[in-house]
Amino acid sequence: MRCGIAGIGLLAPGLPGWSVSRAVLAGEAPWCPAPVVPPPPAGLAPTERRRTGAAVRLALAVAAEAAASSGLESASLETVFASSNGDGAVVGSILETLATPGGAISPTQFHNSVHNAAAGYWGIAVGSGRASVSLGGHDDTVATGLMQAVAAVVARGVPVLLCAYDAPLTAPLDRKRPTADLFGAALVLVPLPAEADGRAVLSVELAPDMPGDAEPACAGAFAPLMAGNPAARMLPLLTALAGGGAARIGLPLIDGGALVLGLEPAGP
Repeated sequence: MRCGIAGIGLLAPGLPGWSVSRAVLAGEAPWCPAPVVPPPPAGLAPTERRRTGAAVRLALAVAAEAAASSGLESASLETVFASSNGDGAVVGSILETLATPGGAISPTQFHNSVHNAAAGYWGIAVGSGRASVSLGGHDDTVATGLMQAVAAVVARGVPVLLCAYDAPLTAPLDRKRPTADLFGAALVLVPLPAEADGRAVLSVELAPDMPGDAEPACAGAFAPLMAGNPAARMLPLLTALAGGGAARIGLPLIDGGALVLGLEPAGP
């Protein structure tokens, strides 16, 4: 399956946005990790904005950057929000409350705990009623999200916003699922060939095992970041996009298979 890449968003340690991080991702400037502080979602009303936690703010920040850089109306995009952990801080807080005698869960905490919370806030922020999918797939979350988003573009001929994001869990959940730092990345994927001019072309292929001609999913200096956060498995694709060349990348899957990503550079 093939589609065009029309917009990109990024927020991660030392990578405060796609446009300002391209040189770092391409190896042309040093990477200096720094804490991530997701901004409050500008599109939400103050009351809703105050209810959002770090995970939702992270997702909305990269989704907004990708949508803006695509030149398409945010409300026109179908969406796929992919997260391994969801909002683990909220889930952890709810579990702590449930372990307390007489503890009552607030409605705000409950609606922030569901896996489609980020998608819901996005729809409210941009006024979208488009189709939306929220999914998780442990370490295969990025691969699953890419397959879902590209399939939607190809099957329905519509632009789709893919947002992959993950935030650390709180104790004691973090002992079972260690997640380092915040990482979020988003792509606006568009149909071919009508919208392909001047844009990189992405292909995805599900393989029963890793093909010999596919480069292993490696992020170079960013390997620790990739190993520490499920959403950071987007990094091999992002570094290839920043480099501007063609690439064929294999993302290993838990079941032993692979998702093979093909990247063709943007045209003139």
